[in-house]
Amino acid sequence: MADDGGGAKRLKTAEGGKDGVVTAEEVELLRKRIAELESETEQLRRGGRQEGDHEVLPVVTEVNVTVSTTVDLSRVTMGIVTHISSFLASSRELLDLAMTCKAFGWRQPMSTLTWSLVEEVARQSVCLRATDAEMGCLPQYTRGTATWLSILHRYEHRLMFDVLLGGYIEHRNGDKTAVYVTGAAGPNYSVAVSSSYVMKSGAHYAEFLITGEPYIGIVRPMPGLYAGAHQEGDFFFISDTSCYPNFCAQRSDDWGESEVHAIDFSCGDGTMSFTAWDENVNDDANDIEWDGMESCQSGDTVGMLLNLDEGTLAVYKNNRRLGVMRDGLSGPYCWYVNLHKHQTFSDAVSIKRGTLPDSDGATTA
Repeated sequence: MADDGGGAKRLKTAEGGKDGVVTAEEVELLRKRIAELESETEQLRRGGRQEGDHEVLPVVTEVNVTVSTTVDLSRVTMGIVTHISSFLASSRELLDLAMTCKAFGWRQPMSTLTWSLVEEVARQSVCLRATDAEMGCLPQYTRGTATWLSILHRYEHRLMFDVLLGGYIEHRNGDKTAVYVTGAAGPNYSVAVSSSYVMKSGAHYAEFLITGEPYIGIVRPMPGLYAGAHQEGDFFFISDTSCYPNFCAQRSDDWGESEVHAIDFSCGDGTMSFTAWDENVNDDANDIEWDGMESCQSGDTVGMLLNLDEGTLAVYKNNRRLGVMRDGLSGPYCWYVNLHKHQTFSDAVSIKRGTLPDSDGATTA
């Protein structure tokens, strides 16, 4: 193939269209097709100008003949971008997207959304994945205070020990899903509460991986006690009668008719303890035997199923149902654990969402 005066390459032609050779007839058909594509591109460009100015990108297509055309970006709508963004797996990835440019992370004046593209994707993700009961446990969207991205993050990581009470408890290596008791040999009691996940209705299931002989249970949400309260010395919900007036001062109408304000399962001997935070009640509410009681040991996983539709708290050991420990429950509760520093070992617990054993039909939480 030789260069002509214009510097372009001639197309070789031959009769019969042999392999590797383009015939004159094929060249003519290709030129007609190019003309059709250019005409269609011009129509799209005119349509884009009618809807507003849109950026177009040049595209080079090479099929033996080099042709320049354009792609109209007016067809890449906000809905398409939102749908593509929805395939991002986590709130962290959406945050990374928001930080790439203002178009994703900031609300656009010309957009029909009342928030940014990333916020819309986070909102859709929460609404599609969370049940009604879970939505009731999440913070409400408030412009400038609780973003949909923060709500999605809370949904993804809603089980953690975010409140530590007493002077002998710490998170394990900064991991808020795991706590252990510290200090010299006991009796040193401290408490960890998953206060950010308040269970108000429906059924909820969590699993606790234990070391030692901790107590695991539920307690009323008490926001007024969590701002730096009870950070020194021993602390426990069930038996510290000196704290009962402070606890009851947090009462709200949401608590309902149940007088069980804190209840736990002893991993040491399987007994149950509960309290109404009434100073006039004797110790009969401590170390109660029940039909499914069974002791646990280090390495066991204790499952707790709180069904507020039925008012029951059931206990599982390594995915085996021990039974309903308490009924007649109503109102909101949070998960909590009580840890003890023993003479020869220390308690530790980690919390996570559990896969509910078959036939119970509860929401994992």
